[in-house]
Amino acid sequence: MTMRLADIAAQAGVSEATVSRVLNGKPGVAPTTRQAVLTALDVLGYERPVKLRQQQAGLIGLILPELTNPIFPAFAQVIESALVMSGYTAVLCTQTPGGITEDDYTELLLERGVSGIVFVSGLHADSRSDRARYRRLADLGLPMVLINGYRPDIDVPFISNDDAAALDMAVGHLVSLGHRRIGLAVGQERFVPSIRKTAGFRRAMAEHAGLSDADVDDLVVNSLFTIEGGQSAAQQLLDRGCTAICCGSDIMAIGAIRGARQRGLRVPDDVSIVGFDDSPMTAYLDPPLTTLRQPVREMGLAAVENLLEEIAGIRAQRTELLYRPELVVRRSTGPAPAKISADG
Repeated sequence: MTMRLADIAAQAGVSEATVSRVLNGKPGVAPTTRQAVLTALDVLGYERPVKLRQQQAGLIGLILPELTNPIFPAFAQVIESALVMSGYTAVLCTQTPGGITEDDYTELLLERGVSGIVFVSGLHADSRSDRARYRRLADLGLPMVLINGYRPDIDVPFISNDDAAALDMAVGHLVSLGHRRIGLAVGQERFVPSIRKTAGFRRAMAEHAGLSDADVDDLVVNSLFTIEGGQSAAQQLLDRGCTAICCGSDIMAIGAIRGARQRGLRVPDDVSIVGFDDSPMTAYLDPPLTTLRQPVREMGLAAVENLLEEIAGIRAQRTELLYRPELVVRRSTGPAPAKISADG
């Protein structure tokens, strides 16, 4: 089949000159425009030129801690799509308990000659982990970007959600509903997101509820970022008289709702629950979950942009890029329950 530039240009909505630049691998074409031309080729049944097929051979490692928490597949989808638009293929590496470790995956990716690696909530997010593994990769000249879990002692681009700002929004929302006894169910203390969420919670409770650090001490429970972890933490906080609970993840919030219901409590009539991430299923829970939306798309695109700069030999900025979350109010939060009077 003879390839007609006019047909491709019409299908892609670009000029014939732009089509020609893409087909000949010339620079100066935006990634979205380039992808539109390649898609037009596919739609019209033309075979992609060999040169363009070869450009798809660049591999980028994408290491995730798990896929059971929906926030991580959400990151993977955004990052993988952005890489494809720029001619790269993502190699997805997912860790499982007792399975292949982050370090093992890194070695496998190096053996395959990847052009770079994106780490999402990896060992860098563990404040007690050894930074030497990342320094070694940097010394090898491997471009990489780290998402969530900022460590100032690791000299690479960082993309993070503003966890402290998120907790300020959550606490402010709950205080506006009349809650004062607000708890925080969060992950293990050694993880940077847990550290930041706890610090943000403490500041917010001081600002919005007028509580001192000592007052807040028994309102924070560290657990696992799992349904069971959220359930256990919520039950401890309910024992301490909390009428509202902020959770470190949507998964923990599901556990907190379960824990409340085991006590015969209604959400939000008796206790309000706030999640964290706004993962895809939260709007469909019963009740739909009030949560903090992590700007996954913006963060994923920024990570890819920084990585491609590093691959091109342009040093990306080393200051942490902090992205502001959004409070999404649904039906798992409501007014604080009225106090029962002494005579009644």
